[in-house]
Parts: sequence; C-alpha cells; structure tokens
Amino acid sequence: MQIGFYFDQTRCTGCSACRVACKDWHDVPAGQVNYMRINYTEKGRCPNVFVAYTVGPCFHCLDPVCMPACPVGAISKRAEDGIVVVDREACLGNEACDEKCLKACPYDAPQFGPEPGAKMQKCNYCLDRHLNGQKPVCVEACPTRAMDAGPLEELEKKYTRVQEAVGFSYSKRTAPAVVMRPKPERART
Repeated sequence: MQIGFYFDQTRCTGCSACRVACKDWHDVPAGQVNYMRINYTEKGRCPNVFVAYTVGPCFHCLDPVCMPACPVGAISKRAEDGIVVVDREACLGNEACDEKCLKACPYDAPQFGPEPGAKMQKCNYCLDRHLNGQKPVCVEACPTRAMDAGPLEELEKKYTRVQEAVGFSYSKRTAPAVVMRPKPERART
C-alpha cells in the first residue's frame, strides 16, 4: 500500500492553517523550517487576476530521490505504507553532507535549520497519528476541507487521477503520492 495526499486547489484560500497545525503538532520552532509550505501563484493584471495556492508537504514519492542522495542512508521508505522517514540520529547534518537530499528533492521537502550542524527534518505524514488510525494534522486543520489523505489508490478512486495543478508539476522520475483538483484558469480579457 502507498499512502498519499489529495489537494483541492479550488478550495484552498492560502490561510496557512495546515502549516501552523503542522508546526504546532511537531513542535517546530518559529523560523524557516516548515514541513508544510504554501505556494502562491498570481497571474494577470487587475481587474483580471488569477490566484492559486498549492500545498507543499513531503509527497512520500513512490521513488524518492532523497533516499539515494543521503550518503549515510538516513532516509528510508516504510514498506508497509510508503511513508518516507528520516533517522535524524544518523543524519550527518547540513554542513557534513552539503544538504544533498534537499538538492535532490524536486519539491524541497527536506528541511534544515539555519544553525550549524542542523539535522534534516521533514513531513513524516504524522506517523504517530497514522499509526493510531488518524489523518495527518494538516488535513484535519484545513477549514475549507481542501485536503485529504489515505491510501493513494483510494484517493484516486474517490477524487481524481489528476496529478498537475497551477504551481505544481508532477515528476515522473519521483512519482509523488498525490492527486490534485486543479483550479481552472479563467480566460483573461
């Protein structure tokens, strides 16, 4: 089984409730490290503007390129559910390995703090919650219900098989475990 995320771009307002809930749940201090990021796309000119948001967690790729990039094997993929996890104790830190996993990931999921020797950290699909049968905290925190999570096959059946959206490109190389409902761009006049 492979877990994944569903994201409905037509519902997201960019409120950052998912991002804040994630930081709170994982005790990530205020600052540059965000396991969940909100990407913003704006096109056009007033009065004909188009705005879309896209979430940016770790997409727990079917073929995560961060794994072989790690020189000490600190990144692994759980066989039972496809969640990509990090052994922070094994991680060499941002200075010793030159952040190779971050450079390899097309979605910038691996995060390093600014301090010397900071260890890699990222979204772990709220593994503790997952093991208790709960959805990731970002999904539960979303006030517009723009997100869902679960087995990828079930998400594809329930919602869609679309894998592209404004501001998000599906990498065939890594195969991120995500399905999208893209926001249609209105014709500008």
